[in-house]
Amino acid sequence: MVPKIHKRGKRTIGLLYYLYGPGKAEEHVDPHLVASWDHAAPDPGRDPQATYKELQQLLDQPLALLTDAQRAKPHVWHLSVRNGPSDRILSDVEWGDIARRMVAAAGIDDPDQGAGCRWVAVRHADDHIHILATLAREDGYRPDLNRDAVRVQAEARFLEQELGLRRLKPGDGTAAQRPTSAERHKAERQGRERTAREELRETVRRAVAGAVSEEEFFSRLAAASLLVKTRVAPSGDLLGYKVALPDDRNKDGEPVYYPGARLAPDLSLPRIRERWSADTVTQSGDTVLPLRPAAPATARRSTAAVAWQALMVVEYGEDGPAAAHITAAGEVLDALAKTSAAHTRRELQEAAWAFERASRSHVRALRGHDHALRQAARDLVRGGPALGRGEDGASTAMAIDMLFFLITAAAHWHSRKGHAQQAEAAQQAAKHLRSAYQAAAGHPLAVLHQRGRRLSRPLLQRQTAVLREAAPHLAEQVLAEEGWYALAATLADAEAAGHEPAVLLADAAGCRELSTADSVSDVLVWRLRRAADLPADATGMPTAARLGTQSNGAAQSKERHGPRRR
Repeated sequence: MVPKIHKRGKRTIGLLYYLYGPGKAEEHVDPHLVASWDHAAPDPGRDPQATYKELQQLLDQPLALLTDAQRAKPHVWHLSVRNGPSDRILSDVEWGDIARRMVAAAGIDDPDQGAGCRWVAVRHADDHIHILATLAREDGYRPDLNRDAVRVQAEARFLEQELGLRRLKPGDGTAAQRPTSAERHKAERQGRERTAREELRETVRRAVAGAVSEEEFFSRLAAASLLVKTRVAPSGDLLGYKVALPDDRNKDGEPVYYPGARLAPDLSLPRIRERWSADTVTQSGDTVLPLRPAAPATARRSTAAVAWQALMVVEYGEDGPAAAHITAAGEVLDALAKTSAAHTRRELQEAAWAFERASRSHVRALRGHDHALRQAARDLVRGGPALGRGEDGASTAMAIDMLFFLITAAAHWHSRKGHAQQAEAAQQAAKHLRSAYQAAAGHPLAVLHQRGRRLSRPLLQRQTAVLREAAPHLAEQVLAEEGWYALAATLADAEAAGHEPAVLLADAAGCRELSTADSVSDVLVWRLRRAADLPADATGMPTAARLGTQSNGAAQSKERHGPRRR
């Protein structure tokens, strides 16, 4: 249930005409009263004798008791209360009770407080009502509406529980502005999956990801075919910007522009500049220079490495640096989604979209600490799109795997801080990352699996002993997984590259978050290949020649007649 207090107005009759009218897209059906201040207000929707003027005069009568100065202020209070698409359809009686509890919670008309304001609740759709109130009490005073938005939100949480509706998480005022009903209906008419505001927010976020200057940011907006207007001071300084979709027009055929701050709190120009200023100097005072474009696979390996480091900061670091890393993780997701291959693009875009809410809180992010993540986002964008196969496909799986654990750590961090909406958003992003990983990792893990099954029996036994030595608490679980063979091949590759596999494996297995993995062996594969700097795509690696892998026939024969690996 989403209650929204709208901007106050001065024309009661104007709002009544809208509530009882057909709506901007003929979306209003059977407008009628479900509740009022005295249970007997005239209803122009269902009583042919009642008029809008009559109802307006009754609502505005208490204004005569106010002083001239009080009457000069906006007096029309407007609250809409909307249920979600998955909620059951409520009856008029239920909506009427909701209206009475909402006006009491807001301070408009609480029976326990004596004199109240006059109000009506109009229903013209299955999923929501509108409450109109005149801000003049029957005793000649104006109501105390201090923190009315907070109070109606709290009442909505109680109502959700009592009525068996989807229970939303309490917010903290850092969420992006929701699309209005008019924007949603317009998107439906135009056949858009999202409203113009939401499309612009997503596009601007991707333009910000990894950008280091105003010039680069505005060039990316232009490349995305957005219409851009800037606000310039008399001195020539740039003060702000607003953007529009080329095909989103108002009734006069003019583009509908949205300032960055109306898209999301962190997309205003001053907030974006905070990222750029932190990128110019490191914590040690050294100037940071942008790196040359890297190949997609290299950029993804780098992303995996810095995501792993960021996870430790989020888990064990102080709040300021942790908040900065969580915010920058959103940029990495935006950049990865922008450059992803077709088979992972949709899920990565959904992950980035969901995590947008988790990237903001009231904990002040200490910029500069997040430079490595922001550089990773920049490298991803400058490296260009991945083909989704070979080394860049495998390195994409590696990067997604590491980002999954970083986003999961962010969800835990928000939960510890009591940030309910952000924690839920991070959990939703993690679900999409899990799906994207499954799409990206299938082929490279299958190659490793086949190579592992071809290892000679002595070599496979040696890797089994390494597993039992380095991670005895995980050994039986890993050996029972299908991914064990891929891990055995990776251990053999690490040994051939001159590493001590038991040491690498102990480090990889000793880190947190394995409990959330679908396959522990898969996670260990990517952690080992990253730590040992092994190619993510193992196709063509000469493990057999160097480590005595048997021919297919011999391997199959021993597998048929020899003892099982457990």
